[in-house]
Amino acid sequence: MAGVMMMVLLFLSAGTMLGVQGEDPYLFFTWNVTYGTRSPLGVPQQVILINDQFPGPNINSTSNNNIVLNVFNNLDEPFLLTWSGVQQRKNSWQDGVLGTNCPILPGTNFTYHFQVKDQIGSYIYYPTTGMHRAAGGFGGLRINSRLLIPVPYADPEDDYTVILNDWYTSSHATLRKYLDDGRSLARPTGVLINGKNAKGDGKDEPLFTMKPGKTYKYRICNAGIKNTLNFRIQGHTMKLVEMEGSHVVQNVYESLDVHVGQCFSVLVTANQAPKDYYMVASTRFNKQVLTAKGIIRYTNGKGPASPELPEAPVGWAWSLNQFRSFRWNLTASAARPNPQGSYHYGSINITRTIKLVNSASREGGKLRYALNGVSHVDPETPLKIAEYFGIADKVFKYNTIKDMPSAKIGKVVTQPNVLNQTFRNFVEIIFENHEKSMQSYHLDGYSFFAVAIEPGTWTPEKRKNYNLLDAVSRTTIQVFPKSWAAIFLTFDNAGMWNIRSEMWEKTYLGQQLYVSVLSPELSLRDEYNIPDNALLCGKVKGLPKPKPYTI
Repeated sequence: MAGVMMMVLLFLSAGTMLGVQGEDPYLFFTWNVTYGTRSPLGVPQQVILINDQFPGPNINSTSNNNIVLNVFNNLDEPFLLTWSGVQQRKNSWQDGVLGTNCPILPGTNFTYHFQVKDQIGSYIYYPTTGMHRAAGGFGGLRINSRLLIPVPYADPEDDYTVILNDWYTSSHATLRKYLDDGRSLARPTGVLINGKNAKGDGKDEPLFTMKPGKTYKYRICNAGIKNTLNFRIQGHTMKLVEMEGSHVVQNVYESLDVHVGQCFSVLVTANQAPKDYYMVASTRFNKQVLTAKGIIRYTNGKGPASPELPEAPVGWAWSLNQFRSFRWNLTASAARPNPQGSYHYGSINITRTIKLVNSASREGGKLRYALNGVSHVDPETPLKIAEYFGIADKVFKYNTIKDMPSAKIGKVVTQPNVLNQTFRNFVEIIFENHEKSMQSYHLDGYSFFAVAIEPGTWTPEKRKNYNLLDAVSRTTIQVFPKSWAAIFLTFDNAGMWNIRSEMWEKTYLGQQLYVSVLSPELSLRDEYNIPDNALLCGKVKGLPKPKPYTI
């Protein structure tokens, strides 16, 4: 049947189908996004459910799978989801942020279609509209290695996803109103592990079970909006094996600081007396510590978990030292058969250095957060769509911030914040945090080498302290108070890509920007055309579609 592509559909579970084509396999999902009532901290409140689940369903995929995911928005507000850490090669159309996508209006649906190309690892998805992320709609997204590509550890007995988050009992609409009225968010009400917090009254159901002597993989992600969370398991150590898409040197830890938006994979062996044990997540760097517990049960266990919880570390020097212990596993295979360390990032000449300094402003009674003095606002027409339709000049200006801001950030300007970036340039980005609070930054479309985090302010002389050999390639990096962080990357993925604070109050109030990476050829080799089903809004509504890219 030359010229005819065959597809076989296999039903996997509710809302999921697997399709096998002449190309890479397809996974099909149908997701209904609704409000529902849950009591994660013992008080009934409105949450956002996906297919009646809180947190949302796990996406279980394998390198190069094509994901086709139809989202029905049954909320009363526009809605979008982003796939944090999925690189969306040549395809920022599927990124699910307001700079690339028109939101899905209430009562309508949109089908995302993307490939998890040449990636492995542990990630999360979450809403990017309003303060929806504070109400749910988040979940785990795993990309397994293909069977032919070896991983640097034996297959675990089972593979578990652990979603941690700080949590407010106020609704997302109330939190949004606080911010719109010029107030900042108070500390969260509590902490959740997979949407729950064990009461410790002997009636808690286990989150996970383990067979004695067996080893399990736990993928631990912080989907919260404000707080670093320290994660630990009573009586058990954790062997770190992967973070955000990279195999790492397999150090053993008693606890891990998981900063907002970050994910780790660890191996845990059931080598203790058979009974219940608590996994614990608690807030860091706050005077008042909030703690959540969840039960791990040995299958032949007899006896409750000890009420004595393992203690968390104190102070951020400990956390900085932990960051410095993370190393890329240079000999492990990547998502493709070549070793991870075959990319010698430390010997490439830097073509551009961008320093991003975060600041806050309360001028005119309005709270805004900024990068290099510009507080980003999303125009009605998404930046990428305006650029594609050739009307960028009617929607935003490029390069309104300098690569090197002056020592004193002046008055904060509120406008779209878009940087032009030369395709395939190798760039150094410095995140400098002059504030007393933690920061965590994420870059869509790429992974980057996290080469340094240090106290103080950055100067070019600090480059001598960079890790130029085995820094981990990842997608999210924390910046401690009064400190800086440095990352390296090649901007080789054409599209419009969001750099944002993961502290959602700060993102919502402007601490984000976009990087426009255009291929000079405007060719399908470098970037896909706008999808036929793309939602159009703002100034492009009714305009004829531009001439499509060709090879």
